[in-house]
Amino acid sequence: MNKTKVAVIITKLELGGAQKVAISICEKIDKTKFEPFLICGCGGILDEETKNKIRVIFIKDLVREINPIKDLKALYSIFKVLKHEKPNIVHTHSSKAGIVGRLAARMCGIKNIIHTIHGFSFNDTQSFLKKNLFIFLEKLGAKFSKYLIPVSIENTTKGLQNNIGKEEQYHYIRLGVDIENFKNFKDKPSLKQELNINEKDFLVTTIGPFKPQKNLPDFIKTANEISKNNKNFKFVIVGDGVLRTDFEKMITDYNISQNIFLIGWRRDISNILNSSDFFVMTSLWEGLPISTIEALSCGLVPIVNDVDGQREIIKDGFNGFLIKPHDIKSIEEKILLLINNPDLKNKMSDNAKNSIDYTFSIDHMIKQHEDLYLTL
Repeated sequence: MNKTKVAVIITKLELGGAQKVAISICEKIDKTKFEPFLICGCGGILDEETKNKIRVIFIKDLVREINPIKDLKALYSIFKVLKHEKPNIVHTHSSKAGIVGRLAARMCGIKNIIHTIHGFSFNDTQSFLKKNLFIFLEKLGAKFSKYLIPVSIENTTKGLQNNIGKEEQYHYIRLGVDIENFKNFKDKPSLKQELNINEKDFLVTTIGPFKPQKNLPDFIKTANEISKNNKNFKFVIVGDGVLRTDFEKMITDYNISQNIFLIGWRRDISNILNSSDFFVMTSLWEGLPISTIEALSCGLVPIVNDVDGQREIIKDGFNGFLIKPHDIKSIEEKILLLINNPDLKNKMSDNAKNSIDYTFSIDHMIKQHEDLYLTL
């Protein structure tokens, strides 16, 4: 039986949902039927680990930032790789790789081009010109695509509202996580001990790269407001990025360095979430946030901004809380509500854990991708 060769393309190997999906496809897909390989940019935290598990081709000029010269070089490099490899299917992830990768595949004459939408590249915080440029590029990419895979229902709604692709192109496959690892964490949660935090203190955690989308200044402002009146709260940000210096200055200016920890990228997310008392996410937009799914699996009650994919997995007041963006006061109120009402917290915690079933698993996600690939 001839194997179906699949080229998976992503911009950079960071610890995000898109990266986890791309790597999982290459690592876990049925190798008796498929021959996957990964194309990506350089400099990601997962580069070394990933190339030891799966076949990876690095493209040095594939970068997240808009850079016309590097973008053209990346386009040509990916074109050469695809010409040489001759994959049956090209499957792109993330905005930059989605545009450059699909264009390169089209130039090679590849017909089976798929793109997973992990949230669109455009949003209402951008200037008119920038937003409409990204919409135009998404429309162009959709013309080259046989299928568009939204990770949330709102991705489909937003895409069709902006005339990106046709309804029959959209094929919904939600993100998958290692549910068992989060629901039934076997080790003793140790983050409080590692950070020398009193076990009786409340630990509030958020996870995400240090970029504007994640809106982490609001998390730091929340930490500042709560710390004014409650000394038994500590805050953790898991992630890193170019805005780190700005965040460190904010923390210093607020004089809360003893209360908030920037612990960088971590691989032990299950330990971190199971060590935490609260999970907060202040993103301004999301596809389907994998960190929220992981928090729910741990029985945490997420307090998140009422945006995009968050609405798909959080039922306000049932398994978490949806907050209007920038409403820092409400985040504080919900945390205190749960502390002062342990029965409510326990009930919502049970609801959170029970809301994550097999359809959120990696195995289910991989099976759906295999079925879709086989139709091609």
